[in-house]
Amino acid sequence: MAIQYLALVTMIVLYSLMFIGGYISAAGLGLTCPEWPLCPSGVLPSEEYFIEWTHRLVAATTGTLVIATMVASIINKNADLKIKITSSLATVFVITQITLGALVIDLKLHAVLVAVHLGVGILLFAMVLLTTLFAFRISRVPVESRV
Repeated sequence: MAIQYLALVTMIVLYSLMFIGGYISAAGLGLTCPEWPLCPSGVLPSEEYFIEWTHRLVAATTGTLVIATMVASIINKNADLKIKITSSLATVFVITQITLGALVIDLKLHAVLVAVHLGVGILLFAMVLLTTLFAFRISRVPVESRV
């Protein structure tokens, strides 16, 4: 039962991350924190780096939740192959997103990398959404009694 709520929280946090990322891109704040992974002020940001720092903090949280969801789906004996595949692909995509995010900052918002970062983010959301849907189907599968 916990895997359903873990997947749902992962999807909500990921959606929040995409919302923050969209705001950062639209507001032209992509390079407010020009170093990766930390901002020039260190672990705790100053006011000028707060929005970008928040994006990175939510991204780290999302990455942890995506990996935890994959582990939960793999160790859940009631989980079928579909949830294991979608959660594993989500893990690959989240690692790719983190790498692309670092490259986008290092290469000063190169347009192609920004577009690929967005595209992989959409694929990541699709896999997390499917994982969540499959997780909620687990609880509806009738358990066969062994008599």
